[in-house]
Amino acid sequence: MNRLGAMTIIIALVTAAMSVDVYGESGNNNWPTWRGPDSTGAAKNGNPPISWSETENIKWKVKLPGEGSSSPIVWEDKIFFLTAVETDKKVATDPNTESQQNQPGGRPGGRGPMSVPPKAVYKFDVVCMNRKNGEIVWQKTAREELPHEGHQPNNTYASYSPVTDGKYVWASFGSRGVHCYDMDGNHKWSRDLGKMKTRMAFGEGSSPALAGDALIVVMDQEGGSFIYVLNKDTGEIIWKKARDEGTMWATPIAVDVNDKTQVITNATNFVRSYDVKTGDIIWQCSGQTASVIPCPVSGFGKVYCMSGFRGSALLAIELGHTGDLSDSNAISWQVKEATPYVPSPLLYGDKLYFCSVNKAIISCYQAETGKTNFVKQPLEGMNEIFASPVGVADRVYFVGRDGVAAVIKKSDKFEVLATNKLDDKFDASPAIAGDELFLKGKENIYCIAK
Repeated sequence: MNRLGAMTIIIALVTAAMSVDVYGESGNNNWPTWRGPDSTGAAKNGNPPISWSETENIKWKVKLPGEGSSSPIVWEDKIFFLTAVETDKKVATDPNTESQQNQPGGRPGGRGPMSVPPKAVYKFDVVCMNRKNGEIVWQKTAREELPHEGHQPNNTYASYSPVTDGKYVWASFGSRGVHCYDMDGNHKWSRDLGKMKTRMAFGEGSSPALAGDALIVVMDQEGGSFIYVLNKDTGEIIWKKARDEGTMWATPIAVDVNDKTQVITNATNFVRSYDVKTGDIIWQCSGQTASVIPCPVSGFGKVYCMSGFRGSALLAIELGHTGDLSDSNAISWQVKEATPYVPSPLLYGDKLYFCSVNKAIISCYQAETGKTNFVKQPLEGMNEIFASPVGVADRVYFVGRDGVAAVIKKSDKFEVLATNKLDDKFDASPAIAGDELFLKGKENIYCIAK
């Protein structure tokens, strides 16, 4: 895709940029997206425990149906997530099914063998749980089919996370379509956007986002990437734009700038901002690394975009500009070390927290100025991290893949408040609702509360 041309002058100075408020009054009880009410990873209110174990501060623990790294969301008394349930309908390997089993490498963020084609039909289910006790309220099968390609062992067939506005819940299964249900599990609509072909059959996982009446779906893949805006009530395609990108996994965000809603996507060739009404590109900016996964966050009149595969990149891009912003003064500040590969950053108050690649090594900067608070600080006792950090009550929670979690103080100085351990493995990001912390593991989901 050709660049839009030289950067134009700023059309209006931006004093602040806010995530689009499409989720209603989130108040003290709701976590409507996998990155929270403002898509920053921070809760507005709440006071969950600092310490926990299998025998301490566990309100309930429930075995999960199926498998998936979908992060949970919470609305009032309901918890939602996606799962893929393997059926007993075994099939012979289809020679047309995508497989990269003989190629070296691994999924972004992981090492190991390549994808092997599935040999069973899966049910792609949306699950609603009772927040009070973890009982399943409803479980609906959006699609049942043999996946057309496999996934790398660190990925799953249910890596997408749902989103809700308190009236409906939207679930994307990528190649298995986008689906809408009401809060009681009644199916409203489904939209098939075609089969994706991911790099080396690593798998899929860019979650949808809301912006007013628009549902935003990014399908970055090999040989034909697109961004869609659907009518959230009907599933009708409002607009579709081709993207000059390969396989990516970053979730888009929506921000209001000068009374106009922009949809911002993070990717290797360009970070791009689209006009949510027309699909026109407002601005774009190069500078990210390969295989982008982290979701952008926005605040202080900026959007912060990161990547950490085969390099390191953090760009704090001022909002309110148009055109091609690459290497321009619209980049307020940047960092070229210890940025995240899989986990998304946390913007909590005036501080920006993130991991180094997928390691339990964290950095903290002042979001507005880029001033360094601490860099490459190890979290003792923790190893690999895929889950994105969350913040509440002047604390930051990091959850490792092996079940170890660290809680640090929200401060200019690094201070660990607690280190905790559960008997499960965690790739999904935590959810916070009031005084409860929800951790969804590979086998179980936990409600952590006093």
